[in-house]
Amino acid sequence: MTKKQLTPDFIFESSWEVCNKVGGIYTVLSTRANTLQKTIQDRIIFIGPDVWKEKESPYFLEDRKLFAEWQWLAKDQGLSVRVGRWTVPGEPIAILVDFAPYFEKKNEIYGWLWEHYQVDSLHAYGDYDEASMFSYAAALVVESMYHYLQNHCDQFPTSHVVYHANEWMCGLGALYINNKVPEIGTIFTTHATSIGRSIAGNQKPLYDYLFAYNGDQMAYELNMQSKHSIEKQTAHHVDCFTTVSDITANECLELLDKPVDVVLPNGFDNRFVPRSTAFDKKRKEARKRMLQVANALLGEQLTDDTIIVSTSGRYEFRNKGIDVFVEAMNRLLRDRDLKKKVLAFIEVPGWVGEPRKDLQERLADPQAQYDSALEVPQVTHWLHNMGHDNVLSMMKYYDMHNRREDSVKVVFLPCYLDGHDGVMNLTYYDVMLGNDLCIYPSYYEPWGYTPLEAIAFKVPCITTDLAGFGLWANKTFGHDGELKDGVKVIHRTDYNYSEVADIIKDTVADFSNMSQAEIDACRSNAVKLSKKALWSNFIKYYNVAYDIALRKAETRISKNKNNNQ
Repeated sequence: MTKKQLTPDFIFESSWEVCNKVGGIYTVLSTRANTLQKTIQDRIIFIGPDVWKEKESPYFLEDRKLFAEWQWLAKDQGLSVRVGRWTVPGEPIAILVDFAPYFEKKNEIYGWLWEHYQVDSLHAYGDYDEASMFSYAAALVVESMYHYLQNHCDQFPTSHVVYHANEWMCGLGALYINNKVPEIGTIFTTHATSIGRSIAGNQKPLYDYLFAYNGDQMAYELNMQSKHSIEKQTAHHVDCFTTVSDITANECLELLDKPVDVVLPNGFDNRFVPRSTAFDKKRKEARKRMLQVANALLGEQLTDDTIIVSTSGRYEFRNKGIDVFVEAMNRLLRDRDLKKKVLAFIEVPGWVGEPRKDLQERLADPQAQYDSALEVPQVTHWLHNMGHDNVLSMMKYYDMHNRREDSVKVVFLPCYLDGHDGVMNLTYYDVMLGNDLCIYPSYYEPWGYTPLEAIAFKVPCITTDLAGFGLWANKTFGHDGELKDGVKVIHRTDYNYSEVADIIKDTVADFSNMSQAEIDACRSNAVKLSKKALWSNFIKYYNVAYDIALRKAETRISKNKNNNQ
């Protein structure tokens, strides 16, 4: 007889990206929140850093009445917190904590960490201290609130409580809770190992040699000892260790010497994808704006039958495959099978200076047409490091200057698409709608939200089987994904860069030869696949993780009781 799954009465979850939109983890947590709210309304509590202080946060709405009694208690305990709601679907409770006061106790905290868990904080630099102090503060919040709920709130059951820490940045807090509040089940999710990302980012072959790498040795070689140490010790000591894909699970086993307990794939909430008529209207608007920007920059009249493609994500030139994207577009310039013009956007935030005034002047009159390109017609915003930027340098090396005779134009849009960038002035999701095809040829990508977002917006995409999402797509299809399936999954290795670039080039050329009926089928299959990745389908993996953590906590409590008798 199988045991009934234990379910949490309360979940505390911390991340540097709670109410702080800086990366993909923000999307993971903010879209999952709605599903959790439906099952344990207002008993999922997110804890994030108070990076806003006195400024108004666009992602957080303070509510002094929420847990008002505890807020006073927390203040008496020296905790500086703001309680409110995260302004995302489901509006979960969020607590923002000021971690600055703990810097003066830093050495004492690190000493405790070494004494109890042998975490090496001696080699810390960069964001290690900031993340650790936040993590410590978040754990104090959980400890304080847990005891408050137990002692003051009879209406809330508190026998099953989980603390979920995301990334090495929250590892210290997970270890603190593990030690100080053993009744709470702890979960740790690594979204990418710090060492794996560093190996890949330092141009070393990760996959063929993964079995031979020693994580501790590589941490020493790459000056990553402290981040690796906290990540490894947290993985070994929490009740349930998780990651986001099979490919990263393998990485954890080899580099952290710890198999994961559960893989938690990243789901999606498609409620903000526009429906039917609104969708078509927004798609037309996006395409019109993208072509307007390109035409003003290039001094051309690209029409609506131009194929618009893009890549996007963090500016990790090799890891995200931005280098392969540029390579593929360069090769596409000479491809005789290409039947339409291609406009390729690279939507990756760089070290942006300001929007181009000359481009803004041209865009001020949407009816105007120009027959000469602006100076440097490859970029929409000036950068601080024009001479050393990877994208611009590679385009210069290949002599890609968006000449009038070129059938492929590549435009670098190096800013966050928040709707206020000064040139495109559309949000990322609105721009996404205008694409015909999205291309994400990742080399290192534990999951891959960008391709999942693309297909949710009916945009077929190209990715690789070195992305967790690509592997999942192949597994779901039962074969290697092809463009007609909505997702083309290219086999990528440490060494087949050139082959990947050729396959992308050929796929775009093939797409230019497709009939409208074939394109419609592609788009329809893309959406079908995206629906299989909704949180409603993926939350079951989290339920397994909660069960594991709660059972371990139960075992620990009964063992402690027996030892004390």
